[in-house]
Amino acid sequence: MSQVIVIETDAVIVGAGPVGLFQVFELGLLEIKAHVIDSLAHPGGQCVELYPDKPIYDIPAVPVCTGQELTDSLLKQIEPFGATFHLNQEVQVVEKKDDGRFFIETSKGTQFLTKTIFIAAGVGAFQPRLLRVDGLDAYEGKQVHYRVKNPADFAGKNLIIVGGGDSALDWALNFCEGNKDGGANKADSVILIHRRDGFKAAPASVAKMKELCDAYEMQFIVGQVTGIEEKGGKLVGAKVTGGDGVTRVVPMDEMLVFFGLSPKLGPIANWGLEIERKQLKVDTEKFSTSVPGIFAVGDINTYPGKKKLILSGFHECALAAFGAAPFIFPDKKIHLQYTTTSPKLHKVLGVETPDFDD
Repeated sequence: MSQVIVIETDAVIVGAGPVGLFQVFELGLLEIKAHVIDSLAHPGGQCVELYPDKPIYDIPAVPVCTGQELTDSLLKQIEPFGATFHLNQEVQVVEKKDDGRFFIETSKGTQFLTKTIFIAAGVGAFQPRLLRVDGLDAYEGKQVHYRVKNPADFAGKNLIIVGGGDSALDWALNFCEGNKDGGANKADSVILIHRRDGFKAAPASVAKMKELCDAYEMQFIVGQVTGIEEKGGKLVGAKVTGGDGVTRVVPMDEMLVFFGLSPKLGPIANWGLEIERKQLKVDTEKFSTSVPGIFAVGDINTYPGKKKLILSGFHECALAAFGAAPFIFPDKKIHLQYTTTSPKLHKVLGVETPDFDD
């Protein structure tokens, strides 16, 4: 039986979403190398898993980018720091050792001894809320989907989209209009189903949806999916019960369900950290949790005035990195340096120091 090798490191980041990736960068500037653990099979977190093609408009100096583009840019930005990724695994054990370090073990048996931990796990171990209809689960990932990986897979199909939030409306409009890219992603038909005539979505999206319905370019049905119609081992229709109590069969090729996410802290809840409403309480000086040496950044944390924005998470990463430095370099005074002018940071980044006299 082979012996498990324990990875000794200065920092472990739990979560490879945009904030976790930027934490790699901020630690890298302080010459702290990180290992990154994520339960998903790829970096990017929710941005890539759930909304890869949705535009993001509030990243400073980037007028618009998709979740996938933001992730790709961050991965490019952190290349100089050589972070090691451990994907498709979840942290299950965190123990404080006598020497002050933390022992970590993942669901794949990967083990670490680290001086610091940065929790950038978004809303935690998130799972989409499922549509509970007898027999539907047999088609999950085949004809029933809770997220869109590749919009082109739905082009030319007869779609049923279930839900009344931003995701449901956004994708209904996307597939109805073909994403305004020459119609490459345009579905053959789009039927939106929601249990009521009110929506938890942007008013402009609701207005656009109703405009398209009036033009007979898509259809909206008030009702709930209560059953399925099958033929030859395929899902061919959904039984929809309307507000009038009448059940009708709606033909379909593919069904997209957007009921939102059910956030769960998962094993993080057992790490002995102070929790408030499924979030980790932190200070606003170092973004430290209640356990010294463990920091929390991004949507997983809470503090007075907290705003769940990616740009807020980026700010938290910078202060968390400086807060962690004394645990890693206890005898070293850390000075704030600027990437514009610091030869040391230019060396760390692998770029040439500009000559401002030229």
